[in-house]
Amino acid sequence: MSMVVILLGPPGVGKGTQAVRLADSMGGEHVSTGDLLRAARRDGTELGKKSKELMDAGELVPDDLILDLVRDHLKGVAPEASILFDGFPRTTAQADGLDRVLEEAGRRVDKVVLFEAPDEELTKRLSGRRSCMECAAVFNVSFKDSEVDGICDRCGGPLIHRVDDEPETVMRRLEVYQSQTAPLVSHYENHDAKMARVSADQPADDVYRAFRTALGLDWA
Repeated sequence: MSMVVILLGPPGVGKGTQAVRLADSMGGEHVSTGDLLRAARRDGTELGKKSKELMDAGELVPDDLILDLVRDHLKGVAPEASILFDGFPRTTAQADGLDRVLEEAGRRVDKVVLFEAPDEELTKRLSGRRSCMECAAVFNVSFKDSEVDGICDRCGGPLIHRVDDEPETVMRRLEVYQSQTAPLVSHYENHDAKMARVSADQPADDVYRAFRTALGLDWA
């Protein structure tokens, strides 16, 4: 069953972990705009150069550039493949733009899943998080560490503690989420796509089971 799914929720709630697991299970496409930006900058594409210039100048990457990255990426995704958007869109303007991009590709958002957890839990998760520089897999020194310290179990790439995950920046990230991204919940409650809520304050396998159930998929 092919579908387009948006995973919403605050930073540290586990969207990326669940998106990667489901994409691997069903042969779907995991789309993270952060990963797309990093890849575009690394590969030196035109969009990557533009985003680097903006970020080096301390400016935000505008919605139209992000949407162009998504549009270009979707051109390489098979029409029958499911697509899991991880942490995108972040604003209602991006949500409207994504609807237009998907319509161009003959697709639409089928389901929105909101992952929820208390701020205290999110702070603990983020502060212990380690991210792979190569494949973007995420590990955590407190919950699910890699087999070899500093090395990704998935691809063997180096694991880093991102600046965004430093304790002093975590609370600010949560504040930004509440002010900018949380309004998407109201937006998608009035959208054609059906929205479901999943408690992420439980073991990862239980979250995954609830996630699959929300999408109407059997446990696997």
